[in-house]
Amino acid sequence: MSNELVLIVSLVCIYAAVVLFYKFFGKTGLYMWTVVATIAANIEALILVDAFGMEQTLGNILFASTFLVTDILSETEGRKYANTAVKIGICVSIAFILISQSWFLYTPNANDWAMPSIQSVFSNTPRLMLVSIAVYGIVQMFDVCAYHLIWKRTEKVLGDSQKGLWIRNNGSTLLSQLMNTVLFTFGAFAGVHSFSTLIHICMSSYVIFIFTSVLDTPAVYLARKLKNKNQISELS
Repeated sequence: MSNELVLIVSLVCIYAAVVLFYKFFGKTGLYMWTVVATIAANIEALILVDAFGMEQTLGNILFASTFLVTDILSETEGRKYANTAVKIGICVSIAFILISQSWFLYTPNANDWAMPSIQSVFSNTPRLMLVSIAVYGIVQMFDVCAYHLIWKRTEKVLGDSQKGLWIRNNGSTLLSQLMNTVLFTFGAFAGVHSFSTLIHICMSSYVIFIFTSVLDTPAVYLARKLKNKNQISELS
């Protein structure tokens, strides 16, 4: 199976999973997904693949799904709950990094076979870890803020709070992903690669985020429809 097909199927399945988590577990389900996606994306991002004529790391779709979570929460539950999901994502990232780094404090047994592989996978540099956490927090908070600012504008212009969902969803996410691409690329790799290389990385990364951002709009519409029809099951 080609990488392109796997990525497309993954995108559909991951976005569908977000909506299903919301349908069957409500807000708690989206918080659960934030934890799963944050941990998995941190691991998956270490894998480099070729797809759609570009060299790219995995984890982009899982990371994009965390924006889908905050957009659904903003649209159906309110800004307070969207910000809670962001805070959960930040705390999970910090906890995961600290726990994974603590493994290296142990001296492995002579019969151990796993530690070398664990070290090669999880021994990220402190710079990358700090940049990742800082950018995640900044960008996600910006996304929630931008979503509600655009919402106020569309409600004023269109005269209906239900209209213009696709504008606020895509507008906030595309702006946030642009900020994410620039901040992370330059924060993590400035001084490591040339300026022209950094620009190339930004451009190729943002192309991917454009597609993942635009394609999550149907999921937000579906989540809102389920909410309006009282088909969301909240955990007690």
